Amino acid sequence: MIRIVFSLTVLFFTFSALNAQNFTGMAVYESKTSTADMMANVQGNREIPPDVQKRIEERMKQAFEKTYVLNFDLNASIYKEEEKLEGPGEQSGGMRMFTTMMGGGGSHYKNIKEKIYVMDKEFFGKEFLIKDSINSIPWKLEGETKQIGNYTCFKATAVIPVAQSDFMSYRRKSEEPKKEEKAAKKESDSLTKPKSETTSTNFMDQWELPKEKVVTAWYTPDIPLPHGPGDYWGLPGLILEVNDGKTVMLCSKVVLNPKEKKEIKAPKNGTVVTQEEYDKIVADKTKEMQEMGRGGGRGFQMRFGG
Repeated sequence: MIRIVFSLTVLFFTFSALNAQNFTGMAVYESKTSTADMMANVQGNREIPPDVQKRIEERMKQAFEKTYVLNFDLNASIYKEEEKLEGPGEQSGGMRMFTTMMGGGGSHYKNIKEKIYVMDKEFFGKEFLIKDSINSIPWKLEGETKQIGNYTCFKATAVIPVAQSDFMSYRRKSEEPKKEEKAAKKESDSLTKPKSETTSTNFMDQWELPKEKVVTAWYTPDIPLPHGPGDYWGLPGLILEVNDGKTVMLCSKVVLNPKEKKEIKAPKNGTVVTQEEYDKIVADKTKEMQEMGRGGGRGFQMRFGG
């Protein structure tokens, strides 16, 4: 478990401190996304040697374990992945393409006073700047509490819709084809597929995007600001942990009024789009890849063999 280290540059934090116009804070989050569903495709393929499966698993784990920094003041915050040097072989080849498909990188700016957010994202090599209004999250405040570091945190839950561009929420389809359908497909493949053809799996045909997801958050009234990591905000205290079922974001460090203050400004680079426009771009590209995969094109596929 992550060791929680909290350092405060002030001895007492009160509401009077919040009234200071120059108040700032910084929180570090460790983000981990479960790769069990993704690895099921690899582990179930007999043509991938065990040592190769292990390397794939390690690289997936590295790709989905990240550190983010949230800098905030009274009215605004910016959430950004901590930059680090990549080791030899990390994020290369197909893994880099997969991360790009997820719409990775960039920063997430929220201004709760102006009720807007701005995100810069890269999707298939193109830079986008998403600008839109902040949506209120229908939080339900629970009575449960737990300790995170030096802070007493309260539980809150919400059921929220899943955006078309939220690739992290994709899940394996739960319904298996009927035995008759499997047999018919196997016979069809044996008649149409050349023996020497590389075994491939069309990723998009095996996954689905749920319409909504349940989110659990833990916030501390000791820091009575409605900020939080990523898309999350709107609770009567800084959110120190979020769990959406597949991804956990856990705060490992908080610094209030740090000596080195970071500028909290919205990103500016990229083609400006609304969230709805960006979601449509992602949905159209996903559909295109799905059709390419079914038609024998390259699409987005996991390929194994020689």
